[in-house]
Amino acid sequence: MKIFFIYYNKKLLQLFILLNSFLSYAQYDTLRGEFTYELKGRFDKRTDYRHKELFALLVGNKCAFFASSNSLKRDSLLDRSRITTNNPDGSITLGIKNGVQIPETNLYFTIIQSNENIQFFDYAGMSLLTYKEPVIKNWKLVDETKVINTITCKKAEVTFKGRNWIAWYSPEIPFPYGPMKFSGLPGLIIKITDDKGDFDFELVKSVPQSKLKGKLVMIKKSRYTEAIETTQTKLKQAVRNADANAAAVLASYGTTIIKGQEMLRQREKEKEENKKYENPLELEN
Repeated sequence: MKIFFIYYNKKLLQLFILLNSFLSYAQYDTLRGEFTYELKGRFDKRTDYRHKELFALLVGNKCAFFASSNSLKRDSLLDRSRITTNNPDGSITLGIKNGVQIPETNLYFTIIQSNENIQFFDYAGMSLLTYKEPVIKNWKLVDETKVINTITCKKAEVTFKGRNWIAWYSPEIPFPYGPMKFSGLPGLIIKITDDKGDFDFELVKSVPQSKLKGKLVMIKKSRYTEAIETTQTKLKQAVRNADANAAAVLASYGTTIIKGQEMLRQREKEKEENKKYENPLELEN
């Protein structure tokens, strides 16, 4: 048996999943669409490196879920493979079964898009927080077409959260959804890029309708239920506070941190230094 020791990560999501033995998948809605987007994002101003990550957009009758593909895989693998050992001193050691490879990601958020609003969920320490925003209404539809991966698309533009975005959407795919919080267009967003070229989302996979018959949107309830409602500003502050108090939070749960307190302090120091070079996707709240 290979013990996988948990140490602090950005959101403590993995710890939360391992501790909670009652997590289950919700058969939320009929699965009407399953799409995969690739993000290419420049998160650090000091480099031209683009972080690449795949995201899933799961479309139901009532709404759509957007989340990192790796985070969804982690949910499934950790739920099936977790091991909890009670130590003689009363603490617990958390682990996974031998041979299980857990996909890596730092993007644990979940976004639910509906016709009424956009709801964002993320973890601050052990707490799931959420806030709501209105659907984007100020899209400018442009009389221009383009073929992207054999899909005929139309152009739209919008200024959102401090960035100017150019979107290409397909009326042939009649879902008003897209990556992140981008929705409200008369067709699925196929590609969207900010005018500086820092962030780009592009559709790279679509599951055929014939393979969706009888399937449901399967996503863990823990990603979107029993969340504490707040604002975007307060959620970001709560995440920063949780980062700063990580060691204390873990200690209060009696969790073994084999990497040590010194490593945590060093990571926090590096994160504080790197803040000035952050290039967030959203420049404004």
